[in-house]
Amino acid sequence: MASKKYLELQDFSDADLFSELEGTEAEYQKMHFDHAVKGLDNPLELREMRRDVARIKTEIRRRELAQMTSEQIAKRSKIRERRRRS
Repeated sequence: MASKKYLELQDFSDADLFSELEGTEAEYQKMHFDHAVKGLDNPLELREMRRDVARIKTEIRRRELAQMTSEQIAKRSKIRERRRRS
C-alpha cells in the first residue's frame, strides 16, 4: 500500500518536486549535524527524513522514465544488460 507522502508527491509539479527535494535534503543535513553535536529527542526522525528524500527521488526518476521514448528505453536496456554481464 502506498504511503500518504507518496500519494501527495504524485500531485506535485516537477518544479515543486525539485524544490521539495532541495528543502528536504537541507533539513536532513541540518538534523544529521544537530544529532552528531547534541543528539535529537527522537533519532528515528533521521530515518524518516532519509526515506522522504528517497521517495522524492523515486518520483522524479519515475517521471523521467515515463517521458523516455521507446528508443531511449531500448538503449537503456542494452546498457543495463551489458553491465550485468561484466
